[in-house]
Amino acid sequence: MPEANIKISAGRLIDPRKQIDDLLDLYIADGRIAAIGAAPDGFSADIELDASGLVVIPGLIDLCARLREPGQEHKASIDSECQAAAAGGITTLCCPPDTDPVIDTPAVVELIRHRTQQAGAARVVTLGALTRGLRGEQLSEMAALQQAGCVGVSNALKPLASTLVERRAFEYAATFGLTVFLYADDAALSANGCIHEGQLSTRLGLPGIPQAAETVAVARDLALIQQTGVRAHFCRLTTQHAVRMVARAQFDGVPVSADVAIPHLYLSELDTIEFGADYHFIPPLRTQEDREGLRKGLISGTLSALCSDHQPHEPDAKLAPFPATEPGASGLDSLLSLTLKLVEEHQNLLPDAIARVTSGPARILNIPYGDLAVGRAADICIFAPDESWRLDEASMNSQGKNTPFRGWEMPGRVRYTLRDGQIIFTGETS
Repeated sequence: MPEANIKISAGRLIDPRKQIDDLLDLYIADGRIAAIGAAPDGFSADIELDASGLVVIPGLIDLCARLREPGQEHKASIDSECQAAAAGGITTLCCPPDTDPVIDTPAVVELIRHRTQQAGAARVVTLGALTRGLRGEQLSEMAALQQAGCVGVSNALKPLASTLVERRAFEYAATFGLTVFLYADDAALSANGCIHEGQLSTRLGLPGIPQAAETVAVARDLALIQQTGVRAHFCRLTTQHAVRMVARAQFDGVPVSADVAIPHLYLSELDTIEFGADYHFIPPLRTQEDREGLRKGLISGTLSALCSDHQPHEPDAKLAPFPATEPGASGLDSLLSLTLKLVEEHQNLLPDAIARVTSGPARILNIPYGDLAVGRAADICIFAPDESWRLDEASMNSQGKNTPFRGWEMPGRVRYTLRDGQIIFTGETS
């Protein structure tokens, strides 16, 4: 079936990578951006989308989304979460390797690709396992994973057996030009903690995770990155000290980038006072000073991407006493709105904020998405900036309803999401 020619007319088009922010028409042919501004020769639109009063941006790219399939389909599925992503303006999801089975063979990569194609919504790119079974001992077949389509390698939240294993893994990844995605954590220091270590954890009688669990790991990793020359990315930093360390490394020319999970820009350890399981995160919510340090790192560009750190759970996973509950929140539904909320709070200009969920993640993943350049795949999010909505179970599209933002008024309502020139979501116009 031939691709429809689509004209998106009269929208405020924002493309951070191309430094475009203007009222412009956009033309799509054969699933790709055909032109911006004036129609290409001979163009005839099969579909015209009126974007008057709306904002037209590249489709969002989420650097970390656990889709729960394969292995935990009682929590969510590739189909449910790709559909939820589309409803949130997200066109590309990056899946970490800690599925069941682990993404350490081309067969698992192909399984996820097949299920994604069946869903027909957001696309999914995968990170391959850094070590076999994520056990931290033997290196995975990184070359085979890369050939199968993995965009990088990671050991997810699992520790490596030794610094020597980490060095060998970095050397191997560097050989194939693979980016290593790192969770900065010293397992011996974090132990079985469930909350930031400080006065609050002591008062609540909960085992804490010190800031040093992150900063010690960042220092170690940076030393090995410099030693091996591997391209590396720090996932979901939580402390202002770690952000400063990464900023210094970037200034010195070390090939490293970093992101932040959006809940850490709004919440702090103080939100866990009532033992609310929806505030149980690993890595944990830190101090208010850390939260402000993360926001500054985002504005400065040290943190070049925002992610949802999407972790959908079934209701029972959040019903035990706080330390026994499963960490993480469902984040696909709120990623765009919480990004826009940063702009409302004067933390970012709109183009800069949009860059952190489009061109920034695309550059980290080294994938040809995240901008509206002519010839690119037509991945587009169109949203109404002046419409708001309330986040609750009824408004969430993800199968997981676990969120600390329940009841919040959210800015921005997605009207259309397109991936490869196909309309994969149409929202309400009320």
